[in-house]
Amino acid sequence: MTPTTTTDRPLTGRTPTDDGVMAVLEAWLPGRRWFPAKGTEGTVDRVAVVDLEDPQGQGRVGLHLLRLPSGALLQVPLVLRRDEAGLPEAARDAVVGRTTDGTLVVDGPHDPAFVRAWLAAAERPGAAADAQEADVAGMRVLSGEQSNTSVLLPALDPPAILKVFRGVSTGPNPDVEVPLGLNEAGWRGAPRPLAWLTGAWPAAAAGPAEVGHLGVLSELVQDAQDGFELACRHAGQGESFGSLAVDLGRTTAQMHAALRRALPTGGAANAEPAAVVAVLRARAAAAVAAAPVLAERASAVEAVLAEVERLPQLPPLQRVHGDYHLGQVLHSADRGWSVLDFEGEPSASEAERNRPDLALRDLAGMLRSVDYAAAVGGAPGPGWAQEAREQLVAGYLAEAGATGAVDATTTAALLRVLELDKALYEVVYESRNRPTWVLIPLDGVDRLLVREG
Repeated sequence: MTPTTTTDRPLTGRTPTDDGVMAVLEAWLPGRRWFPAKGTEGTVDRVAVVDLEDPQGQGRVGLHLLRLPSGALLQVPLVLRRDEAGLPEAARDAVVGRTTDGTLVVDGPHDPAFVRAWLAAAERPGAAADAQEADVAGMRVLSGEQSNTSVLLPALDPPAILKVFRGVSTGPNPDVEVPLGLNEAGWRGAPRPLAWLTGAWPAAAAGPAEVGHLGVLSELVQDAQDGFELACRHAGQGESFGSLAVDLGRTTAQMHAALRRALPTGGAANAEPAAVVAVLRARAAAAVAAAPVLAERASAVEAVLAEVERLPQLPPLQRVHGDYHLGQVLHSADRGWSVLDFEGEPSASEAERNRPDLALRDLAGMLRSVDYAAAVGGAPGPGWAQEAREQLVAGYLAEAGATGAVDATTTAALLRVLELDKALYEVVYESRNRPTWVLIPLDGVDRLLVREG
């Protein structure tokens, strides 16, 4: 099937004027969690401003697009106001500063004027933008996000969440196209996109303007619990996560089947064992070089890789989630599990995030997340995580096996090596960033290096 086209009506950014905004931003940007150029040398250039109109006229709303020294593009929505009149008390902490002429600069997602303007300009499935002014009462910016900014909008009909993409890339954003395609294919396990905004800006080099998504409005999963927090709570209370893990495994397999329907890869051939292992071998060598604690395990890692290399055939490549873990799923009493955030691995390029992959890589990522939940939540012993992992895989195979998409014999070896690949990456990450956590993935590596059964 062909998903709805979502990038054919872009709003064209204008050439910025010397309005003093960049001088204010230069002091403010390095303190933002989503600003990726901290401590780097080079100039941050404002290449375009996409103007939006607040139906209430409370400020000048603009999506400021900045080119970083790396060449990446960053979106900074701002509202320019004469003063604080009409600015909600909760948004006053989001004031970026004042320009030399006294104009107040506000971080857009915290300002109702920005949200109203975004909703008025956005495209919607099968229809033009709704001209009726949206109710933004009770809006709230979510805290803790690393790379985007999301705003809860409980008063909309239906209630929704607006995600503003801070990092902007050329072409359709997977967090718009993938859930839209899944819903059009009849799968309701991903929140439905209700609207999106597309912009156009000058290319980094000579050539036609670049076009890409700037944000998406999706239905809000009501009364839902974050998957990682839910698993940690079960672990801390010593309460079995098994039945929830079975359902999550089934949901994961349903997602993969829906991805094959919604975003077919043009009959991609089965992955070749030698090619897959060559990539994994290079990644393992890099991990061993980066984390000396892995050196004594290198020969055992190679033995696991060799087992996969001898397999006669691997499953076909397909579109996958790409960054799948317990923090990317929600659980609610009426919907069960819902899957979020289809942008893929944040550090991956656009081509890498859209590239077909082994579906079992998603399942491997979720298995690693179970180990983290057990450790962070304080599970009473290894049995909690072992049961959750076994039930997760059992649920996946029960659902995927019914479609003939997974060969159970091949799955065990392939899943083991993909989980090992992820655990090796985690050892390197924790060694560099959270050394006190390194035992979490290292224990996983050691478990995976011992043949079970």
